[in-house]
Amino acid sequence: MSRTPDAPARHHARWVVAALCTGTLLSAMNSGMIAVSLSTLRREFAVDVATVTWVISVYYLASAVLQPIMGRLADRYGPRRVFAFGMWTVALAGALGPFAPDLAVLCAVRVLLAVGTATAFPSAAAMLRAVAAADGGNATKMIGRIQLVDTTSAAIGPVLGGALIVAFGWPGIFWINVPLAALALVSTGLLAPRDAPRAHVPLRRTLAESDLPGIGLFVVAIATLIGFLLELADDPPWLLLPVAVIAGGLFAWRELRAATPFIDLRLLAANLPLVRVYVLFILANLVFYGALFGIPQYLEDHAGYRTDVIGLLLLPLAAFNVVTAPLVERLIDRRGLRRALVVGLAALTAGTLALPLLGGSTAAWTVLAATAALGIPYVFVLVSITQSLYVAAAGQHVGQAAGLFQTARCLGCIGASVVVGLAFSGGTGPSDWVLLAIVTVALSLTTLVVAIAWRPRPVG
Repeated sequence: MSRTPDAPARHHARWVVAALCTGTLLSAMNSGMIAVSLSTLRREFAVDVATVTWVISVYYLASAVLQPIMGRLADRYGPRRVFAFGMWTVALAGALGPFAPDLAVLCAVRVLLAVGTATAFPSAAAMLRAVAAADGGNATKMIGRIQLVDTTSAAIGPVLGGALIVAFGWPGIFWINVPLAALALVSTGLLAPRDAPRAHVPLRRTLAESDLPGIGLFVVAIATLIGFLLELADDPPWLLLPVAVIAGGLFAWRELRAATPFIDLRLLAANLPLVRVYVLFILANLVFYGALFGIPQYLEDHAGYRTDVIGLLLLPLAAFNVVTAPLVERLIDRRGLRRALVVGLAALTAGTLALPLLGGSTAAWTVLAATAALGIPYVFVLVSITQSLYVAAAGQHVGQAAGLFQTARCLGCIGASVVVGLAFSGGTGPSDWVLLAIVTVALSLTTLVVAIAWRPRPVG
């Protein structure tokens, strides 16, 4: 039997997706690796839980700022070129990280790492539009598979990170970025579509149009809010709260008046379904990453598990992705996106009810059951929300929309790190864990209520 004409095109598209995944997975994988290193870093640099949390927060704050910018750069200068720049930057950060003398320098290296990883997802999203147009296939499903691989790597990250820490110490989680970035450069260089010709735009003009005042106000608002919240349980720096509020208000004022805003609030106001996607993604990541950042510290400090064993115990967070994802796509095809999302969030809320059980038992089987109860339904949520992004986003704004999608993820991760820091401010014992688990259940229930109750229609 002869091969159908579009079979080679579909085959090529699968290889392009695989190549792009080698770069897009680096952000989530580094999140997983840093999650199992927090207790080690606390001992290495003699800091408390709230202080070490900045290793997470600065990375995601930088990513939140850079994701939409990288989306614009990909649209303007070519996604393949921006993707390659990002991978070179990741390799540089991986080489510098092991030599950090203190936590402040390590945080600076994490910011550099964020510069590199922030290029990957928006560049990949833009390239997949070109792949779908040239080779056939469904760009929405292809980007959904990339997002799925990214989440899988967030759970594989602890396994890899735990093994590297045991073998080489905490520097190992930075060294590994060098060969991984090299793999991404080679694979995308061979397989990714070349950038279409574009009109030359000087970088100086692009920077001038990047709304640096808006970016600065955004950073000040988020950073001061994080600083206030992390110290809330001890001696809150009350002066930071009005600074955060004023900076946030000025940011909104600036964005509504800027010719090229950092975050186009007017565009979001005109597309409420897209806003709903971002809100739900923030809340869902609060739940998932709250567990990912909290469980390793609790198990290492309270139960005395080694980091490599903890990594294995976290594996069920994504072990069922390959099996579950096709079921989710079939459910979406038959019942629609909203039905799949609500089913996933209901199951996720039920799964979070297993987390408080770890306060009474940290036996391996209990941890495995709890992480599986969280990981399996999260696949439903992730695939549904990712596909919802491409349904809600206008085609000409796909790069920017994908960048803002990752910004939403970063804000959820920042929120999760703050929640963990507050819950563990008095220690990492069973009562502290139960507090974190109860907050996680409440956040999951909130996400489900928002998904059911909020059904926006586009304005106009």
